[in-house]
Amino acid sequence: MARHAGLAMDGRRRRTLIVSLAAGGFGAASVRAAALPAPGSLASALALALRNGQPLLVLASTDGCAWCKLVRDNYLEPLRREQGLQAVQLDLGSRAGLVDFAGAASTHEELLRRWRVQVAPTLLFFGRDGREVAARLVGMAPDFYGAYLDQRLAAARRSLA
Repeated sequence: MARHAGLAMDGRRRRTLIVSLAAGGFGAASVRAAALPAPGSLASALALALRNGQPLLVLASTDGCAWCKLVRDNYLEPLRREQGLQAVQLDLGSRAGLVDFAGAASTHEELLRRWRVQVAPTLLFFGRDGREVAARLVGMAPDFYGAYLDQRLAAARRSLA
């Protein structure tokens, strides 16, 4: 019985979160205000992360994405503040320029297409030579996102050791 009550509570919390998001809890204007830095150079962002013994996290986002805001505000920003984690954001559909890991000029849109990212949010973990060092986190599972992120970060950090 207690097990059922716990599951029902989780379901209620999940429904509450979904309803609050659907009701406009995260509007497009607030999503833009809280964006992670957009890198001018992925190679430079990666070099900084590696100097700190960390992987580079790249959040693929899109304008007005409530789930992206949730990932940014509740997971990535605290990790940046508390652990010095290097996290940047690329926007699906954006033609903003940047330099990729190999030093070539590109755009957010082109790079995300090359990486076959189709869903926002998608979180990618990069290590030496711009290689992915942990499985991507695609989409948002509110009940387990923190645990999934912890697992991916541990795997990424192990690959750097």
